[in-house]
Formats: sequence, C-alpha cells, structure tokens
Amino acid sequence: MTIAIKEIDSGQLWNFPGGIHPPERKQLSNQGSITPLPLAQTFTIPIKQHSGAAGDIIVAVGDRVLGGQPLTHAGLNNGLPVHAPTSGTITAIAAGRIAHPSGLADTVITLTADGEDTLVTMPPLLDYREHGRSELLERIKQAGIAGLGGAGFPTAQKLALQRPIEYIIINGVECEPYITADDCLMREHAQTIIDGIEILLHLAGCDKALLAIEANKPEAIAQFEQLLPQHPQIALRVVPVKYPSGGEKQLIQLLTGQQVPSRGLPLDLGLVVQNVGTAYAVARAVLAGEPLIQRVVTVTGEQVSQPGNYWVRLGTSVADLLAHCGFQPTPTQRVIMGGPMMGFTLPDLAVPVVKITNCILVPSHAELPPAGPEMNCIRCGACADVCPAQLLPQQLQWLAKAKDYDGLEQHHLFDCIECGACAYVCPSEIPLVHYYRKAKAEVRQLAREKVKSEIARERFEARQERLEREKQERLERHRLAAEARKRAQAEAVAKGADDPQDAIQAAIARAKARKAAQAAAAAKQSDDESNV
Repeated sequence: MTIAIKEIDSGQLWNFPGGIHPPERKQLSNQGSITPLPLAQTFTIPIKQHSGAAGDIIVAVGDRVLGGQPLTHAGLNNGLPVHAPTSGTITAIAAGRIAHPSGLADTVITLTADGEDTLVTMPPLLDYREHGRSELLERIKQAGIAGLGGAGFPTAQKLALQRPIEYIIINGVECEPYITADDCLMREHAQTIIDGIEILLHLAGCDKALLAIEANKPEAIAQFEQLLPQHPQIALRVVPVKYPSGGEKQLIQLLTGQQVPSRGLPLDLGLVVQNVGTAYAVARAVLAGEPLIQRVVTVTGEQVSQPGNYWVRLGTSVADLLAHCGFQPTPTQRVIMGGPMMGFTLPDLAVPVVKITNCILVPSHAELPPAGPEMNCIRCGACADVCPAQLLPQQLQWLAKAKDYDGLEQHHLFDCIECGACAYVCPSEIPLVHYYRKAKAEVRQLAREKVKSEIARERFEARQERLEREKQERLERHRLAAEARKRAQAEAVAKGADDPQDAIQAAIARAKARKAAQAAAAAKQSDDESNV
C-alpha cells in the first residue's frame, strides 16, 4: 500500500476492469430539495436491519415509547439496537414481512404513533476529541448506525478493529441509475458530512480521507470544493461515470490502484470505506445525540407523480411512502426496493423502509420492461467482458445450476458483488445474479450444516472419551482396592503368625467352631420345642 501513497496524494486515478454505462435517469428525482415525509399512523420496525445479529427486545406490547428510544438492546459485538421512529404505543411484537428478496418474515415491532412526535436524544458530545475512543465507538453503536450505502455493516465494529489505517475513503459515488439520495444529501448537508468525516478520522487514528464523487453530480462537487480548503486532511476526488464505480472494491482500485485480495477486506490494504450517509449519521449521533431513526430515500420512476428525495422515518411502510408521492397501485405494477441493477421487486407494499433502503423505484412497463424468457447461453463472452471482478459469469452459472459447490469456490463465487452488469448485457436474458445469490445461500447453508455436524461430532467424541475415562477410572479403583486387600491380608498374616499356613488353619478352625456352635444351638431349640 505505501508504494502508491505519493501517487494517491497527487490525485492520480486508476481504472477497474469491465463496467457498463446504462441510462442514468437521475434527473427524475434530483430536481428539488429533500422533503420531510409526514408521519405515518403505524410503523413496522424489524428488529434486525443490519448485517449482524438482532438485538434483544426490551419493550412489551402496551408500552408507551418516545421517538429515539431504544426498542432492542445491542447484544453481541455485531449487534445494533433499533429505535422508535416517533412517540407512541407498542401494539404488537410478532413475525412480519420484511424487505428481503426472499419475502421472508422476521420479528417486527409495531408502533402506533400518538401524533405528538416527542423525541429523546443522547447528550451531545461537541468536544468529542476530549472523550475516549471506546466511548465514541459505543455512542455510534448505541445510535444504531450501520453502513447506509447498502451493506449495513455496523459502523462502530468496522472502526473498532485494531489495524493501521492509511486512508478513510468516503463513498459519494452513487453510481446506480435513478438513485440520487446521496447526491441530494451532499448538496444540502456538506458541512455535516465533513464533520462526520473528521470524527471518523479521529476514531481511525489516521489523518487522510478521500471523498469520492462521480462526475455527474456537479452541485455536490461544488459544495465540497467550496468547503474543503478549510479541511486539508480531506481530499476530493471526482471519478468518471461508470457503473459500478461505487462498489467498494472498484472504488478502492479507482482511487489507489490497489486490488483488495480475493475474499479479503479493505483493511488488508490499510483502508476503511464509509458512505457519505454514514458520515452524516455519525456526525448527528456524536454532535447532536441523535440515533438513526430516519434516512433519505429516493422515490422515482415514471409511475410516481411526485418523484424526489424524502426524509423517511424508519419503519414507514412503502405503501405510505408511495401514497404521499402520488402513486396509484395496480395489480401488475412492479415496485423495486433499490435501483434497477441491484434492487429487488417487493412482494407487497406493506414492507417497511429500513436502514439500508436508499430507493423505491416504480417504473412504467416501457421504462423498465420485464425480462423475457430465459434462453440458452450462446457463449458470446459479453458477461465476462463487463464483470468488474474479472470472474467468468457463464461458468459460475453452469456450476450453480449443477450445484458444484467446490467448483464455485474455485471460481471465486464470493468475489461477485452482484452488480448485475453481466445480466444487463446478456443477449439470452439469463438472470445470472439470481443464480449467484441462490448459490451463495446454498453454500452458506452447507457451511452452517457442516458447523452443526462438526459440533455434534465433537460432542459425541467428547461423550465417548468421558465414558471411556470413567470406565478406566472404575477399573483403576477396583485394581487399587484389590491391592489394598492383599496388603491388608499380608499385614494381618505378619502380625498373627510367622507361618501363613498357621493363619489359614486357624481361620478354618474358627469357621468350623462357628458352624458347630450354630448346629448345637439349632438342636437345643428343636428339643425345647418337642418338650413343649
């Protein structure tokens, strides 16, 4: 990593393999300012909205809560709490539909708002440099902050790793078509984002940050060009428009010329990557004491009459959000959470907005036609040409369909970032990413089953070892008891007679005497009974 520092500091940019240039369609939603969405009457809060373990529920049905009040306890290291988005009453805790491609249900907390929107915050830490690192990390954790760029990894945990960091990279690229949430956030809250970057630098123990923005965001770029001269530790990098330049590994390669190792982490190169929305949330948590209860969401697509960006309280249903934006639902209308490349079609509109929800896309049929029937691969190689991870997408698809999990590992399935570039260019309309996601889920399930099997085997072997140990202990006790009896007998012989045979004869005589006495007593008892 150190060999490139001079070039990185000079502002040099590199390139990454593959990539595509789909229509951007960002002008649909970035023409106005961010609008606060009116409060809904009911909120559905999934207890797990990040990459990690769900917290323990600390409220009960009937409890009245304030906005910003924790509803779960963070629990394990990778756990995060969720908070009440507004004040109201807990009306249910049960399984409910969540925003997930599988349409699975998970535990959700239902909150009925009281309309007062009474909020509670933590004490601001304006002098955060005077507070310990562990205290600041705990504040970020208790605020429930996860990566808002899509992965949802706990921010405090990412910063807590004790490894040297050369640069923090702040990702403001937002390369996926239609989505403009980060663009508008940077336009309107550049100074707060800078405050968050400085807090991240302080926590990481490094003095260099690279803020990357794609060239199609001139207003956001202008905001930072105006403010950053007062913050020399933060360097602005304007990167070319290409999808998926906002992918973590692709952005690292663009800015540093370095490739993250296969199955590796940015930390392996001395880097930490955070989204601009995450930097904003960190600043609000530390400097204002605000937990993460709302985020900016892009609502866009030709079927929405009021597209734009909205401050949305977490737990708001997609139905409530779209109703405010003038959407009239129809039975066949697709609604996508995320963008057209990496998003997924929602099973229904009752699912809630969560921490990693950056966009709700409602396209017309002409705007985003449904995929046609899947046809056979013609081996054109277009998918391999555009893959930013330099994989062999068609080979991965064949291996996935054959359930050749060893082959998938050998072809680096988990280096796939699921950007969808391969499926975008496929002339046979093969849903390649669908196969990769399914294969990844199967590999993970097999790994979990293997762990369970290993645990069961270890328990069985431990039981067998315990039983064998107990058996050997019993045998040893019996052996020691037998030896003790022999020693006692020998000692008795030594004390009672010089000749062991004399002792034996004496014992025999005593036994005969006892028998004779018993026989005499029995005869006497018989005579007495006859005389009676």
